[in-house]
Amino acid sequence: MPAKDAPILVTGAAGHVGANLMHRLVEEGHRVRALLRRGENEEAVDGLHGVEKAYGDLRDKRSLQDAVEGCRRVFHVASMVSTIDGDAEHRRVLYETNVLGTRHLMQAAKKTGVERFVLTSSFSAVGYDLDETSKPADETMQFYPYHRAMPYERSKVLQEHELLKSCVEGLDALIVTSCAVIGGHDYLPSRMGTTLCKFANRQLNVYSPGGFEFVAARDIVDGHVRAMERGRTGQKYIVATQFLDFDHIFDMLEEITGAPRPKIRVPAKALLPLAEVTSWLVTRLDPKKQQLLTPGAIRRLQLRRHAATSKAQRELGFRPSSMRDAFMEAYAFHWSRGAIVHPGAKPPEDVPATRTTAPSGVSVHA
Repeated sequence: MPAKDAPILVTGAAGHVGANLMHRLVEEGHRVRALLRRGENEEAVDGLHGVEKAYGDLRDKRSLQDAVEGCRRVFHVASMVSTIDGDAEHRRVLYETNVLGTRHLMQAAKKTGVERFVLTSSFSAVGYDLDETSKPADETMQFYPYHRAMPYERSKVLQEHELLKSCVEGLDALIVTSCAVIGGHDYLPSRMGTTLCKFANRQLNVYSPGGFEFVAARDIVDGHVRAMERGRTGQKYIVATQFLDFDHIFDMLEEITGAPRPKIRVPAKALLPLAEVTSWLVTRLDPKKQQLLTPGAIRRLQLRRHAATSKAQRELGFRPSSMRDAFMEAYAFHWSRGAIVHPGAKPPEDVPATRTTAPSGVSVHA
């Protein structure tokens, strides 16, 4: 497919979803403008033909104006992701990045004549049944503001509100809701990519039972492309592949990696107080250190939330793929980058080819 005239802006191109989306667009022949921050890992962009680098920050309005100039379509994937409560400075940066940054980008998009804008949101911003938290939640479920929510979750709710305000003001925009992503092109890597590598390298000693809704990287990208083409203005579409609990995940990872699961399985009620103290200390003593078993993450896993994807399937034609294939792709990716170092780790199996074009001819027209 020949490259289109106008570039498509992808924010957060260095991250997991952004990198996979950018690769899909490039493979379909599109010109892509990747919004990056100075000094961040650019492996996702390096070597990709047809990608223009634009440097900026969601907290810098001028840089967003420059990034969006000349683009007719925008995928706003960039977000500051966090599962910690953090200190006052952390929460302010989270708000300025996810909420005000989104507002500024949409204002720039409207000013420069962007025709369509797709925002990547989080399943954390979707509500749930208070009496049966594992009941599948759909786009109509309102976020419950009175539970102990992580600052990140609140920021994503406010981010969606900014989008709806922009729709009222005339911007053609909509939301794709992502769950926990598994797959390749995970360069930074993500929390789940880090967990997979630690598992394969036999560095995980303790875990807590619980589960969450996951999405294959290829599925969340397909959902974005379909939403850009077929989604209704102001609407939200949940894209997910399968609910998995960690016992099931570790069953798959034992088979794929050859590593045994962590020996210590601690109930959440016992682990949560320890996580509260540990997270508080790490946040203050080593704030840049990545934390996996945070209090927020443990609480979310205990809700065992399921996602309903019927709206995305009905209106967009989305069809979930396989989470096992997604874990195989993720493992092969991290193996190829030298992140799997334990001598007992199994070489990756042959993985299914990543789908690069939508099965029904869906593509993004610039």
